[in-house]
Amino acid sequence: MDKLTRRQVAAAIAATAPLAAQEAPPQPATPADELKAAAERLRRTTGTLAKFEVPMAAEPAFSFKA
Repeated sequence: MDKLTRRQVAAAIAATAPLAAQEAPPQPATPADELKAAAERLRRTTGTLAKFEVPMAAEPAFSFKA
């Protein structure tokens, strides 16, 4: 499999944004429902990101230094 660059990964994530906007569920009524909805969104996002292989050598575009 070809290695992906940071720009390619960002483009792939940006391409999924319109799809995610179309699937927006209605707002939950209670805090418990809101928590469940947030957990489901996290699972979907994690699943989408897991489809892409990012090499360990990939560096962030910037680094924080204290």
